[in-house]
Amino acid sequence: MLGSIRHSSLSILLYPSPLKPGCRSSMKLNVRSRSWKNSVEKSAKMRTLVVECKVENQEMGFQAGERLYLGMDFGTSGARKKDDSVDWGRSWKTTLFSLLEDVPVHLRPLVASISLDGTSATTLIIDSNTGELLARPYLYNESCLDALPVVKSIAPINHTVCSSSSTLCKLVSWWNNDNSDKKSTMLLHQADWLLWLLHGQLGVSDYNNALKVGYDPEVDSYPDWLLSQPYARLLPMIKAPGASIGHLKGDIRTQFGFSEDCVVCTGTTDSIAAFLAARATKPGEAVTSLGSTLAIKLLSTTRIEDARYGVYSHRLDDKWLVGGASNTSGAVLKEIFTDEQLEKLSEHINPMVASRLDYYPLKSVGERFPVADPNMEPRLHPRPKSDVEYLHGILESIARIEANAYILLKDLGATQVDEVFTAGGGSRNDKWTKIRERVLGLPVSRATQTEAAYGAALLALKGAQ
Repeated sequence: MLGSIRHSSLSILLYPSPLKPGCRSSMKLNVRSRSWKNSVEKSAKMRTLVVECKVENQEMGFQAGERLYLGMDFGTSGARKKDDSVDWGRSWKTTLFSLLEDVPVHLRPLVASISLDGTSATTLIIDSNTGELLARPYLYNESCLDALPVVKSIAPINHTVCSSSSTLCKLVSWWNNDNSDKKSTMLLHQADWLLWLLHGQLGVSDYNNALKVGYDPEVDSYPDWLLSQPYARLLPMIKAPGASIGHLKGDIRTQFGFSEDCVVCTGTTDSIAAFLAARATKPGEAVTSLGSTLAIKLLSTTRIEDARYGVYSHRLDDKWLVGGASNTSGAVLKEIFTDEQLEKLSEHINPMVASRLDYYPLKSVGERFPVADPNMEPRLHPRPKSDVEYLHGILESIARIEANAYILLKDLGATQVDEVFTAGGGSRNDKWTKIRERVLGLPVSRATQTEAAYGAALLALKGAQ
């Protein structure tokens, strides 16, 4: 906690390749990084995955030719609420170098490449000569309602940028309200700027982060309706996620002891990194995240965009990652039951028997996916006398919402889902998994890896290859 501002943990991961028989993941690190508000220290869990290979019952370290791939997760490391007094750029930069410092010294020379993820639509306006921030960062969940009418007037109907929290709305809002000289300015996303600190080449982004500024990953260019705007000159050059940008800067190599051939690769958003970590690779495979909201991402051969439902597609090489998020899920459960109650009550649920209760669990008024209704009221009554029955009804109702979400994606033209991996806190509830499996009529399992840093490390591995 930092004042009234919540931070999530950051993770750091070393992913060795290839994994050899008998190798297993091991080490975890706990790191303390200093905040920049009231000199408060926050504890951030840093996870490092290394490999220990056992040969003839003897543990051996890494060999001279072994290479490692480093991924870092900055997802939701920014504030969940606006606070002009926090120097986010300085805080992120300090945290980045703290993460590098906590890579074990003997492993640093083995790191072949580095990548990281950041929060989607966290927008930075920087000096195109020095890389210094010219304005307070626009955080991922900030709305710029003043710019929305302008954006809607230039963008296609229901385009992804037609949301007040889109990167383009933030850019337009800054452009219209800032009176400074705009000649030497550039837009970068959180991940882009942090990676620039490592490779030193200004103006590089990836097509995942650039989606919400209007980049079209299908044709691999910015659209004409965007390029015709006066602020188009601020837009960064785009590469594929996990593309090699350049070698790690010499001063950083010297400071931390990384190798001379260590390369820095383009990143992605935190949610995509988490999807990559789950190792869903075939069209029809999906990841449902059961956290404070219910978020789904489906690998599809076709691209789907519909701002009415908050549905949009990220490019993943030659496929599309179609996603949407409902306002239901864990936050509602936490308001009704404690963690201990959820665990004990779940033990008494028979997941093979359908609940007759029909709820729509929402924390507040409004839903957009799979139903676009800003006036939808939460529905959690009638409440039966049995808490087991009540919990069963809520879990089953959320499973029905999940099923309807996948049906909607299919109706919009996406590949039909045929297997679901689960991430988030809800993935640990085995009874809920069986309920969802019955309601969805599909195989449902917990993703073996859910750390976004793991996905970022996979991008680093891709860039090195």
